Amino acid sequence: MILGLDVLDTSSTHKDKALFTPGPLNTSGPTKRAMLRDLGSRDDEFIRIVKDVRSRLVGLGDGHEEYTSIIMQGSGTFGVEAVLTSVIPQDGKLLILINGAYGERMLKIVNIHRIPTVVLRTPEDTVPDAEALRETLQSDPAITHVAVVHCETTTGIINPIEEYGKIVREFKRVYFVDAMSSFGAYPIDLNACNIDYLISSSNKCIEGVPGFSFILAKIETLKKTEGYARTLSLDLYSQWKGLEGDGQFRFTPPIHAILAFRQALLELEKEGGVTARGGRYKRNYEITLSAMEAMGFKPYLSSDYRGYIITSFYYPAHPIFDFRRFYELLSEKGFLIYPGKLSHADCFRIGHVGRLHSADVKGLMSAIAVVLKKMKIKLTE
Repeated sequence: MILGLDVLDTSSTHKDKALFTPGPLNTSGPTKRAMLRDLGSRDDEFIRIVKDVRSRLVGLGDGHEEYTSIIMQGSGTFGVEAVLTSVIPQDGKLLILINGAYGERMLKIVNIHRIPTVVLRTPEDTVPDAEALRETLQSDPAITHVAVVHCETTTGIINPIEEYGKIVREFKRVYFVDAMSSFGAYPIDLNACNIDYLISSSNKCIEGVPGFSFILAKIETLKKTEGYARTLSLDLYSQWKGLEGDGQFRFTPPIHAILAFRQALLELEKEGGVTARGGRYKRNYEITLSAMEAMGFKPYLSSDYRGYIITSFYYPAHPIFDFRRFYELLSEKGFLIYPGKLSHADCFRIGHVGRLHSADVKGLMSAIAVVLKKMKIKLTE
């Protein structure tokens, strides 16, 4: 018996906690089992798998021959930093549309690298104004690049990336979209949205495991960036040239995470693609919202801005509500939710993505009702 497999086998019937979080997420058994192999990073089989994964990713974005995909070791933030530090020239200037923590994280990255940047900052419960974007680009011709987060998991808000993309195209700027929490669940047409670089991660809506981010890049735009990189390991152009050349990574690849991801891509296809997966997540959201409102919880966002990736709920206005105890009691019942990340309101978040189905959501809703009763909290009359 291979060392360690006995441990894995004895736990194979154990049901993990249901992760109602923005990621990492619950994954399928076959996706986990896909990692139970050892391949060399230079093996022909592994190189073929990487090529297949890259091709399937471009297909998910309807990118056709105009786009390529680049796998970057590390979390989603590594992918964001790779793009921000690899494709803006020394005399470039970035505009970031910010309405949450992940837009703010982009700003931290570019400030560390001393990239000239201007910000359009909007309250966390509002999408950035398209006309303000137009006016800023019109008034500042030095801006060369524009960046925005599609789904700000701070709140679950969905920003109108296609509308912004049309304006960016009008002014002939380069457009970045952080689609970390939406790619694979929301249909995104790279061309229609005028996206030059889209960044996402292996452990989000495609339902793989953590280990790498990926970038869908317009080839024509990417080819102009040779020599722009401000780092060695996050050099996007050099990473692409290596993958396009001999199919190999410049540094050690996350082999097992890629094997799991390929299996997750096959399962996404079997489920019916992005539309079907998004439909499942939307049903999870609708069940959650209906039950939570019936119990007396109030969603943070208005319905106009709410997406079906994750939903923020206000803490109940009850004198003895303690989120930490609420969280721990749900955890004891096998359900993990997420604390809030808002700068000005007390909220918690419930995710709707990952290998979760209606029965899992109904289980969480029942558990919340039981926990409220145990905490002696009644929110409705």
